[in-house]
Amino acid sequence: MSIFKSHIDAMSAYQPPLEGRDPKSYTLLDFNERTIDVAEPVRRALEDFINSGRLQMYPSYGDITDRIAAYCGVDAGQVMITNGSDHGIDLIIRSACREGDEIIIPGPSFAMYTQCAQIENLSIVEPHYTREGGYPVEEVIASVTDRTRVIIISNPNNPCGTLVAPEEIVRIAKAAPGAAILVDECYFEYSKTTVADRLVECPNILITRTFSKTWGLPSIRLGYVLSATENINALLCVRGPYDINQLAVVAVDAALNSPEVTLSYVDEVMQVSKPLLEAFLDERGIDYWPSAANYLWVFPEDPVAVNQALEARHILVRPKVDREGRQGLRMTVGTEAQTRALVGVLEDIF
Repeated sequence: MSIFKSHIDAMSAYQPPLEGRDPKSYTLLDFNERTIDVAEPVRRALEDFINSGRLQMYPSYGDITDRIAAYCGVDAGQVMITNGSDHGIDLIIRSACREGDEIIIPGPSFAMYTQCAQIENLSIVEPHYTREGGYPVEEVIASVTDRTRVIIISNPNNPCGTLVAPEEIVRIAKAAPGAAILVDECYFEYSKTTVADRLVECPNILITRTFSKTWGLPSIRLGYVLSATENINALLCVRGPYDINQLAVVAVDAALNSPEVTLSYVDEVMQVSKPLLEAFLDERGIDYWPSAANYLWVFPEDPVAVNQALEARHILVRPKVDREGRQGLRMTVGTEAQTRALVGVLEDIF
């Protein structure tokens, strides 16, 4: 007999295919990561801290929330740092919901939303994105009941890259004032779209962001939540005092000293590489979802064969299935050189 809750025993662990991903052997276009090394000032800051004789001490976060708040254009009291944005998502869902409550998660989307909801044994309502209509705003609003405690808005969404306009998010927030509106902006630097300026107007909005995707720091885990001060104060009662490691804070502090060094990569991806890949797909008549982020969900005629051929040429992408069961390939967009190499291989395949 298990010592755990029965619904936990019935779950399956979220196990992304991370093994064997050697950046020296493959071009990694499968996890929407930064495809080049972290900025040199960040590397130096980490090395300096390791050599400072302070690894044996508990973390001390200094003014990092103030610095993040300045970067985001909000008050410091509206910021809470987390152990990656997954941590923030989990804390919000745990804090807002009781067993049996409803959560609205339009799909397909990031697996962690459902994982966190299942841990709390929530009732999951799952309207569907469409390529033509995008986020199902009207269906989400129509699905709100007095049991709705969280509504997920992944903005832009993973895997399809769909963006929700800030005005639509505000409309959802006002239609469900008793629910937490969890707006996941982990690709914010790519989309440049946010509701951070609507937190006073809509105190039930909670934004999660991360330094993993754009800034190239997924291995050391630092994310943050933006929300009304009273929400942040409540979440701080749930988050542990040492949940964020010191190396993450050191790295982010260095990154924020010279954000242009990191964010120049974003310009290359969004202004050069992504249009290049889109133009190739359009020219070949290959279906893909319009995306506001650093990836495209592409639907070639034989996705299994294409995926195998790309892997044989040392390029990794991520198979993802849509609501009809049709398999697509989510392709991260990297540098111009990496994208030209990808297009060259795709030309050979097609």
